[in-house]
Amino acid sequence: MTGAAAALTLSTVSFANAAPAQAGDGDGLTRTVTGTLPVGSPDFVYLPVEVPRGVREIHVSYSYERPPVPAGTQGNALDIGVFDERGTALGGRGFRGWSGGARTEFFLRADEATPGYIPGPVRLGTWHIALGPYTVAPQGLAYEVTITLRFGAPGTTPRPVHPPERAKGRGRAWYRGDCHLHSVHSDGRRTPAEIAALARAAGLDFINTSEHNTHSGHSAWAGLWGDDLLILTGEEVTTRNGHVLAIGTDPGTFVDWRYRARDNRFGHYAREVRRARGLVVPAHPHATCIGCNWKFGFADADAVEVWNGPYTVDDEVSLADWDNSLVSAARSGRPWTPAMGNSDAHRDPDPIGTPQTVVLAEDLTRDAILAGIRAGHSYVAESSEISVAFTATGGRGRHADIGDRLHVPADTPVTVRLRVTGAPGCTAHFITDQGTLHTTPVPASGTATIDWRTTPSYATYVRAEVRHTPVIPGLPGPLAAFTNPIFLGDH
Repeated sequence: MTGAAAALTLSTVSFANAAPAQAGDGDGLTRTVTGTLPVGSPDFVYLPVEVPRGVREIHVSYSYERPPVPAGTQGNALDIGVFDERGTALGGRGFRGWSGGARTEFFLRADEATPGYIPGPVRLGTWHIALGPYTVAPQGLAYEVTITLRFGAPGTTPRPVHPPERAKGRGRAWYRGDCHLHSVHSDGRRTPAEIAALARAAGLDFINTSEHNTHSGHSAWAGLWGDDLLILTGEEVTTRNGHVLAIGTDPGTFVDWRYRARDNRFGHYAREVRRARGLVVPAHPHATCIGCNWKFGFADADAVEVWNGPYTVDDEVSLADWDNSLVSAARSGRPWTPAMGNSDAHRDPDPIGTPQTVVLAEDLTRDAILAGIRAGHSYVAESSEISVAFTATGGRGRHADIGDRLHVPADTPVTVRLRVTGAPGCTAHFITDQGTLHTTPVPASGTATIDWRTTPSYATYVRAEVRHTPVIPGLPGPLAAFTNPIFLGDH
């Protein structure tokens, strides 16, 4: 492995003369640091802070200038986080929190911390404030960081309470979930309680926590799960070359994000996610925000988030790119990558569960849900109002469901059947490696059963889409639902 993303370490901020005997319980000592980062600064800039004994709490606030810039030029944006005395080594144990650009101050101590940060003792040693100059204006990025240390008894760190791995479930069934959600523990505005209530209202059976670059929210769901709602823990690993969801990892798992594609580190952290029993899912791979476009390739992906939030042009590009990968996998015999969809909801009025991934699982458990997603036994729907069943039959009673292969000879007639409910005014499409080969309107009732016949020699795979009426003439209508493929034939 080559080195991690470029970093710079600034001069140390010292509290060396601040002994506990000089400060009363709760008293604070403050240091302020100013500086300017030039255009082309490293991805991460570390500000060392020498923390003496007897510190109860560390509080950090920061600000930076946002000068006007010409149209088409990026202005200033500066992220922030913190690592404790165990250091800033990539993948090390020193991580204590990250808020990106979501807040201007944070604190942490043994018994409590700002959302996004990990409670625990403030121990003696060199801590590091981590600054992330996301974009820098031509004038440079002038910043000010203020660190306050408060002395006193350290307090007790509460034992974290994590969600159980099982809900009541319905046995082998289709379960609806949203695996890309943000709360106040990163740049969301909703509390975990609000998210859980909205998930239930959206008809979801499971959700996954996915805060940007922190696992602080894993223990924030006490009392919010139940027989009707399984809560998985994860992270949205937000690098400078794309975002990836770590879905269903062991509670307390931190996945580092401080690398680019050029650093040859992603494969290592994909394996770390799997060692924590999670899935690796690149998120919104063709999103247009800075740093969002996926640059790491899909060789290490367990699935890919093709549909992110309300359907847009970049989702259409992601869908087409994913479909192309199916052709390549079918030709080469390599494993294919299933698709999924999630809301990426942050705040009101972002709807939770639009879209949602509907997974065929043996039960409503962590392992069963993740196994269903990994196998592609799933489809994506705009809401819980829409249900889809998609099968292929042929030969001597052979049958295949979404994500499976129908093993029949190449010239065997195959009947593909789509059943859809809750999609009035939509159009159903059957797509193969040649493109869209069959289209049928869904009646005003929103319910339809549509059959189409083919052979494995004519169609390497078949998948279904249900689309709304086109909004822009000449372009496809927004998706209402789509399935993972059924592969046809013995190869």
